[in-house]
Parts: sequence; structure tokens; C-alpha cells
Amino acid sequence: RRGEPGTPEPLRFPTRRKPPLNVYVKIFTNSPFLVCMDLALSQEEVIDPNYLWIGPDGKKLEGQIYVNLTETGKLMVIGFKESMSGAYTCTLSHKIIETDTWDEREMFEAYKFMVYAYREPDYAYKISVRFTTKKCKLVANDQFFEELKKILDNVISDLACQVIDPSYKCHSVKRPKHSLLHELFVTFQVNPFAPGWEEVCNQLPYDCEDATNTRVQEARDRIEDFFNKQAYVLKHDFQTLPTIHYVDHSFEVTRIDSCRPGFGKNDITHNDCASCCVVCDPGTYSPNNEVTCRTCVSTQIKQYGAKSC
Repeated sequence: RRGEPGTPEPLRFPTRRKPPLNVYVKIFTNSPFLVCMDLALSQEEVIDPNYLWIGPDGKKLEGQIYVNLTETGKLMVIGFKESMSGAYTCTLSHKIIETDTWDEREMFEAYKFMVYAYREPDYAYKISVRFTTKKCKLVANDQFFEELKKILDNVISDLACQVIDPSYKCHSVKRPKHSLLHELFVTFQVNPFAPGWEEVCNQLPYDCEDATNTRVQEARDRIEDFFNKQAYVLKHDFQTLPTIHYVDHSFEVTRIDSCRPGFGKNDITHNDCASCCVVCDPGTYSPNNEVTCRTCVSTQIKQYGAKSC
């Protein structure tokens, strides 16, 4: 037996390393449990297991206040922030005992997890609608457009959302079996960042994307409902159509995603979380609300989530 006089130390075998596994953790939440064992080994008897977890900074994780580490080697990182991103490695040592000779072999398995903080993208919506008008060079077109902007702002004002980049162009349109028409092509965006939106977020105990995205989705739905009602009223309440009126079924909407500074999308590197805004890797940065992280060539960025180069 080991420890008795004349008993040799167990044979040590080289560490067997497994391919790294990508894990994505929503910012300010707890990570899932990272298991220091593969599926095959978990189905077997493991003798004298010992687990050594090392964090991205190269330090042991046992005893750290921001981790939950179980006696069976499972690791949870608590309150995940972008600075916690990086490689989490666990070395599992265990023994294999030959029952006929009682010889002991010490085995080492290494598991690596690349853990990334991510956010949900911020949603905005690009909306386009059409209105029929009498002719393109009509003073009433500008007046109508200004009035439409006020109405739309009023429809969503209580949601801390806003209409931005509104514009229109007038075009002549020829449809089959119809005479030449003149239509106003109206486009605008709706986002959840009207003045005062940060105050709403400060009342929340968690990150704000869920709340802002919910509000802007509500704003989109209200605006769509507004135009649907225009179509209904035109069909049922007007015997003579007004000079400028909504073109039924012309409502079109496209969602536009953006990421917070320090985060970006990459469906190649992070194809398991392609729709996520993932923390920028070392060597890259994102200074604004773009969707991708830029490569920094002037200086060497060593941390995750850089906002400047």
C-alpha cells in the first residue's frame, strides 16, 4: 500500500488535455456549472479525485468569493462581468488501482472552458409606410409629414422610446390596371433611448437590455396598430378618400441590432451564440454601438471588453 515502507509511489502519466469548450454567460448572471470531468469518465468509478481550478488570471479559484466550487469539482462563477471572461481550466487527478497487483497509477485529465460574457443586442426598428397623395409638388405633403411625426411621437411617448431619422420621398407609381399614382414613401426608426431612458434603467436591479427591448417592441406594436387602424377607418368611415391617405398593407418593419461598447457579434468565432453581443476579445475593441469589434493595431489590448484602442 502507498505510505507503507517499501511501497513505491504510484506511476504518474502525462496529463490528457481535452479540446476547449466555449461557454456564454449573460452579464450579471451566474454561469452554469462547469464540470471537471467528461461524460465517459462520469460513467465510471473515480478513485481519490482531486480538482484544481485555475481562473483567467492564472490564480487558483478555490476560496474566491465570486465562485461556488463543489466537492465534486463543479464550478459556478457568480455575478459574471466582462472582466471575468477568459480561460477557466481544471486539472483532475485520480487513481487507477490494478486489483490483481494493487499497483496504483495516477492519471491527470485537463479540461479547458473559454467563458465569455455576453449581452442581448439592443433592438431598434426601421419602419416604412406609404401614403397616396394628389401630386408630389404639394405643400400639404410637408404639412402632413410634420403632423405624422407628432402623432407617432405621441403614440409611444410613455415608453421612453423615440422616432428618429424620419424622412419621406414622393414617387410616381404605375400599377397594373391602374392609372399613375403619386405616393409618399415614409421611413423612420424607433429606438428605446428617448431622453430619460437611463433613469428608467437605474430603477432596475439587473442589466437593462431586456427592459429596453421590451419597451421598443411595444412601441413597434403600437405603431403597427396605429397604421392598421388607419386602413380600417379608410375602408369603413370614409365615403370619399382624403387627399393624403394610408396605403393598406404598406407597413414594413426590419429589426436593427446594435451592441454596447466593449461588445460585438461574430458568427464565425462565436457561432454557438451568433445572435449575442459577446465581449470583445483581447486585441479588439468597440468604442460605440456598432455590431462588431475592431482590431487594435496601435497598442496591445490584453483585457476582454475593451472600449478604446
